[in-house]
Amino acid sequence: MKRKLIYLFLAAVCALAVPFAAASCSKDDGKVVKINEVTRSVFYAPMYLADALGYYEDEGFEIELTTGGGADSTMAAVLSGGADIGFCGPEAAIYVEIGGSDDQPMVFGQLTKRDGSFLVGRKPEPNFDWKNLEGKEILAGRPGGVPFMTFEYVMKDHNVNAKLNSDVAFNMMTSAFLGGKADYCTVFEPTASEIQAEGNGYIVASVGEASGEIPYTCYIAKQSYIDKHGDKIDGLLRAITKAIKYINEADTDEVAELLIPYFADTSAASIKTSVESYKGIDAWVTNMAMKKEAFTRLQDVIELAGELERRVDFDAVVTTEAADRIYREVYA
Repeated sequence: MKRKLIYLFLAAVCALAVPFAAASCSKDDGKVVKINEVTRSVFYAPMYLADALGYYEDEGFEIELTTGGGADSTMAAVLSGGADIGFCGPEAAIYVEIGGSDDQPMVFGQLTKRDGSFLVGRKPEPNFDWKNLEGKEILAGRPGGVPFMTFEYVMKDHNVNAKLNSDVAFNMMTSAFLGGKADYCTVFEPTASEIQAEGNGYIVASVGEASGEIPYTCYIAKQSYIDKHGDKIDGLLRAITKAIKYINEADTDEVAELLIPYFADTSAASIKTSVESYKGIDAWVTNMAMKKEAFTRLQDVIELAGELERRVDFDAVVTTEAADRIYREVYA
């Protein structure tokens, strides 16, 4: 745990230079909400759809998206002020709370309720069984991160002894796998479908289906930002809640067309497949307010991985009032 907190501190210090470098090419008129997302994936489609459909504009602001490449980097951006809001696994807020903070980052909205990665192997396995991973090497993320811990949870649940390689940075895992590293890799969409379409690997299983529901990716902001910018917190929650409703009701072809600008190097067919994959595993919440039982299960997973120094109270890192209120409003 100390290693994680030291890493977050150093990353935050390093990130202090980023906002100043970006300031000259971004607006700062109070109408921009800067969001640092952990990675770019169709798994987070409602966030992009809210932009494409003009829902943020309806709320009086626009978003400026940057990609952190890992929850540590995303939280560092929030702590340093390089981002107003972080979009990553809620474990990052837990680690900060344990370490102590004068301005605690709070989870104010949850988007995904299960792992969104797919296990990609080097050959087709139409009759895949998790026992197939016995003794194999898998690129599964970084220690202490929800992707790694969730996969570890699945391995323990199926009593499989596999080598989980955590030496490769989260945003470099796919390129390492394509370069010949490991037997399997956990990959998000649309990258997983692209790898399969190009014949460089094969999707063999959904990690999210195997792990069950868990609060996977959330919106996090420092308490001071939430207190000062409640209108933007409400606006973001309203826009994304409307986008979740839209994606669950709209035609998949229509959704894919709207997402194309956010995935310039990805085919429309792959985006459509990705949307269908995530709909198929029931990836998104409807009410963005995190539930206490989900938070408890998250801590169970972290504790099982040996990464939890102590449990934290739900109210210490999660606020649900705004998300609950917006949900009732949108679905009235």
